[in-house]
Amino acid sequence: FGWQGVYEGENIIALSQKDKGSVSLEPGGQVELSGAPLDNVHQTCTEVTDHLKHVKTVGDELGIGMLGLGFTPNWRRDDIHWMPKGRYKIMREYMPKVGSMGIDMMTRTCTVQINLDYSSEADMVKKLRVSLALQPLATALWANSPFTESKPNGFLSFRGNIWRDTDKARTGLIPFAFEDGMGFERYVDYILDVPMYFVYRDGFIDASGQSFRDFLKGKLPAYPGQLPTVADWEDHMSTAFPDVRVKSYIELRGADSGPWDSLCALPAFWVGLLYDSVALDATADIVKDWTAEDRAKLRDDVLTLALKAKIHGRSLQEIALQLLELS
Repeated sequence: FGWQGVYEGENIIALSQKDKGSVSLEPGGQVELSGAPLDNVHQTCTEVTDHLKHVKTVGDELGIGMLGLGFTPNWRRDDIHWMPKGRYKIMREYMPKVGSMGIDMMTRTCTVQINLDYSSEADMVKKLRVSLALQPLATALWANSPFTESKPNGFLSFRGNIWRDTDKARTGLIPFAFEDGMGFERYVDYILDVPMYFVYRDGFIDASGQSFRDFLKGKLPAYPGQLPTVADWEDHMSTAFPDVRVKSYIELRGADSGPWDSLCALPAFWVGLLYDSVALDATADIVKDWTAEDRAKLRDDVLTLALKAKIHGRSLQEIALQLLELS
């Protein structure tokens, strides 16, 4: 289909094609399409549909199928072969030091993420706050991970549960986003305080647990006397995993992976809420009185209750119907 191999040493780790984004392998062999920047949700849906057709064609030739689920329903950790990428080796060794489920997150989960533009700092803050408050709704609507090792696990989104004990220093609802003075600088301060994983220089240097602030001073223990590049900063930004992540766009990360016919619905839902100023204002009005405690409780409750969870006396289903109409 015209893709070119991307290699780390002798191992193929990804595919690239001009103006078409990339296809890469996550730690446990999950296949990830990183789509190209596109003008509208219809183009996005066409891109995803074409990708899935390609995956199915190649898979049929190899005698394998793909599952659209948030968590592998049967395989154990020991059943899964790790993909041969240097950054994964570093993360694999570091994860158990900071949480009990980081290895599961890396090898057994699968998600659908939505990347959307913002037009200014104020626009970023508004969209970030609304989408952070409503990531539990995305988790509830697209919950699709009720099985672990061939048995019901008691959750509707076990993938969402895994993020509760992966690494609290780089995950979650980032409550500071709702504080006065939130902006690019405050987010940069947060990223600077996220512990590092690595530095890349013709290979990966293990800097796990070390401080990017020290790197800026030339005092990184793993790479003493050296200063970071912009590429190092971009790499480091990619190692923070809050429910919504800020880059040159905002990345919404709350949904389980799902079947083909639900993939286009997720970006359509968010575009409808966040790209129309009237809808965005109305959505912001719905969540404006939710406290940090409210948001955290809702995030926990949806993992087992989904749309039956409640906030401020209203069911999430009632709120979802209101937001769907706005979208």
